[in-house]
Amino acid sequence: MKRTSKIYVAGHQGLVGSSILGNLKDKGYENIITRSHSELDLTDKAATASFFMREKPEYVFLAAAKVGGILANNNYRADFIYENLMIQNNVIHQSYLHGVKKLLFLGSTCVYPKRTPQPIKEEYLLTGALEYTNEPYAIAKIAGLRMCESYNIQFGTNFISGMPTNLYGPNDNFNLTTSHVLPALMRKIHLGKSLENDDWESIRADLDKRPIDGTNGKADKGKIMAVIEKHGVRLGNNGKVLVEVWGSGTPRREFLWNGDMADACVFLMEHKSFNGSFNVFSSCGKCTASRSALEFDQGQVRNTHINIGTGKETSIRKLAKKIKTAVGFKGRLIYDASKLDGTPLKISDVSKLNQLGWKHKVELDEGIARLYNWYRTSV
Repeated sequence: MKRTSKIYVAGHQGLVGSSILGNLKDKGYENIITRSHSELDLTDKAATASFFMREKPEYVFLAAAKVGGILANNNYRADFIYENLMIQNNVIHQSYLHGVKKLLFLGSTCVYPKRTPQPIKEEYLLTGALEYTNEPYAIAKIAGLRMCESYNIQFGTNFISGMPTNLYGPNDNFNLTTSHVLPALMRKIHLGKSLENDDWESIRADLDKRPIDGTNGKADKGKIMAVIEKHGVRLGNNGKVLVEVWGSGTPRREFLWNGDMADACVFLMEHKSFNGSFNVFSSCGKCTASRSALEFDQGQVRNTHINIGTGKETSIRKLAKKIKTAVGFKGRLIYDASKLDGTPLKISDVSKLNQLGWKHKVELDEGIARLYNWYRTSV
């Protein structure tokens, strides 16, 4: 990409897209196109086609998606598969029709089987059953990365796919019903700290910025207490504040700072292409790269996506303790083992990305501290 190249960032207001947009601007890219959801509904085929015909972007970052935590994925299964399929089908197909030079499709490491060898290599895709709670979302993302590969093979496009691990950072979703584990825990523990300090000004400010179940900071104390208790923040019998953590706390996860993720995405768009860089095998059956990088059988091209992560994991229990320390909460964390745990262990093998020349910079403790500072100042 050149600094003057016309670049479309789809989903620029979300956690992923906003970081990519910021990274591009920091690096001096000056011709960036964005559209909010109210301006362009990417599930609308005609509207998406009209946009591409009018704007003719040269490069596309496909970060637009319907995302959520374990509860949202499990409760809104139809929404997650329908909306994500529609978004990616429209954007990828219009990118082909209008000659986009390169597209980066962003999926998720949830595309891999629930029980698969760890760390997870790219070639483990479709080798086992998916985690049920996020299966519709995962199927949509698998379809997207296979769509990119298929268009590359049939039409000679340059559509690449990245599979980020669990992301966190500024502009994250802190809705206690739909958020991922890290921002949900951070908000609950922040509310717990405010409650143990009897800091109602802080509690009300938090709910004014981000209402919970329609309740804002102007509600009376009784209503506010009821809504935060519903989401696992309450006073114990001894007056000590308790914060509930979903599940047993034993599942282990990998977390990547969204700024690092954005840097990896721009790095891939600047330096890597489908042909050659992703060790593609020729259709005639002659191998042009190491056999370990891809499945190869009679000229088949598979698993050209690339993992984006840290290659490091921590348990949910340890994560909660790290957040508790960063927030300064002195109360007690309790674990509700009746709630969903999800996949027992999920850590990505990032050796492929590291070999290409990129490695993460922000470790988890630093990232949690950064995010909590952002959360407090953004309220």
